[in-house]
Amino acid sequence: MKSLFNLEGKVAVVTGGSRGIGAMIARGFVENGVKTYITARRAEELQATADELSKLGECIAIPGNLADPEGVQNFAEELKSREAKIDILINNAGASWGAPLDEFPESGWDKVMDLNVKSLFFLTQALLTPLRAAATDDDPARVINIGSINGLSYAPLQNYSYTASKAAVHHLTRQLAVDLATDNVNVNAIAPGFFPSKMTAHLLDHEAEMASAIPRRRIGTPEDAAGSAIYLCSRAAAFVTGHVLVLDGGQDVSS
Repeated sequence: MKSLFNLEGKVAVVTGGSRGIGAMIARGFVENGVKTYITARRAEELQATADELSKLGECIAIPGNLADPEGVQNFAEELKSREAKIDILINNAGASWGAPLDEFPESGWDKVMDLNVKSLFFLTQALLTPLRAAATDDDPARVINIGSINGLSYAPLQNYSYTASKAAVHHLTRQLAVDLATDNVNVNAIAPGFFPSKMTAHLLDHEAEMASAIPRRRIGTPEDAAGSAIYLCSRAAAFVTGHVLVLDGGQDVSS
């Protein structure tokens, strides 16, 4: 029982790992003995994060553009050239777009859908061989898709493609969980509420106001993001698959 949450010696991949929730999860993994690969488009920012996390353990930066199908395949091939087994895949890379309904552009729809849904699916597909190789009956490999509470309830920010993409991520998670269960690959999603990140930076001036509407009276913290991922990747959650773990501080997401 004492080793239920021990992840030491595992290999993880975190997309969008240079900042925000991705960096929070990557830090939690590195601090707990996980060899962690992170990727993002901006090589300099990515390497800076890897250098910082490498002070705590093993963190390796591999720059890549996952919005592009060729970029997805190139990143997957680079990983497979380095690792025969991958225990954990965190599909966190994402984008958002906001515009009034009457003006919402097709480019904003396609950009968000391509990165948030399409690349998530095809990266998971491309890494199935090392994920299956790492999986056992007692300790499955893990895929965790980062969704959002915006994919569960009404979002007043006019970010139409983002909310649709996150709802798709949640349902795709359930579909993949069933299809990969016999391969001992668990697939779950985390649906964060409000966490500090570049995507939510424009709302940080209203942090106190937003927190007041949350029953717990606070926004998400790095420990919340990392702790939820560590739990889903641990032996304590070896039988958990096809679930969406909501990190919302008690907000009503039923509407």
